[in-house]
Amino acid sequence: MSDAKIPLAGVIGNPVAHSRSPLVHGHWLKKYGIAGHYVPLHVETTELEQVLRTLPKMGFVGANVTIPHKEQIMEIADQVTDRATLIGAANTLIFRPDGSILADNTDGYGFLTNLHQSAPDWDPASGPAVVFGAGGASRAVIASLLEAGVPEILLSNRTRERADQFRNEFGSRIKVVDWVQVGNVVEQAALLVNTTSLGMVGKPRLRVPLDGLRKDTVVTDLVYTPLKTEMLQWAEDVGCTTVDGLGMLLHQAVPGFERWFGTRPEVDDGTREAALA
Repeated sequence: MSDAKIPLAGVIGNPVAHSRSPLVHGHWLKKYGIAGHYVPLHVETTELEQVLRTLPKMGFVGANVTIPHKEQIMEIADQVTDRATLIGAANTLIFRPDGSILADNTDGYGFLTNLHQSAPDWDPASGPAVVFGAGGASRAVIASLLEAGVPEILLSNRTRERADQFRNEFGSRIKVVDWVQVGNVVEQAALLVNTTSLGMVGKPRLRVPLDGLRKDTVVTDLVYTPLKTEMLQWAEDVGCTTVDGLGMLLHQAVPGFERWFGTRPEVDDGTREAALA
């Protein structure tokens, strides 16, 4: 009988029962024969700091963070990576042996890796990206696109104020387009990204006119329930390369798993099947 500690990790959110992360990490733990566990942790906002300080004492080596804690976590962590600071939110925590907490954000990494894997011909420098939405996920997408070398981002949000705020933060490569006008700039897109929850099961439809979509545009939707959204179906019918949102969820999980459990997992068909189980 080994006395070695079994490493524990989990996903912290409220609600958290819907999260697919335990399915993904559980699949990898089994696949690579690692004696570890990954569990969903429902935590109230008022108890977040107390829980985070306790987890390392219980054998937790790290955790993912989801809605609504991604911003608050930044104030609690002892150290924050540059990319998490840039995005203004964290989704991956590493608990160090002394109990201190490092906060990172792997959403942008997951987004870009998914894009390159599913649309290998996409060249960031090929033209503007049109981005729908100015929420937390959008911040990660925009930061990663700017870093990758996209020349211009045409950003549109239902409340313009939030998009204007992004332009002030991220700089002159962001051009803000009114939500009612965004259908008119779709034809300029080398890349089209939906970062809103519109089109998700149980949410309103994404009612942006996509008539101007060109077939050489790469189209990706962060929504993955359904896997093929109305936007992706429309783009597919036009002849565009389409990228579903599940891959981002899978790829953003890779760096955390590697840090916690010591093995870099592969995102393959088995991983996708596990997430959709």
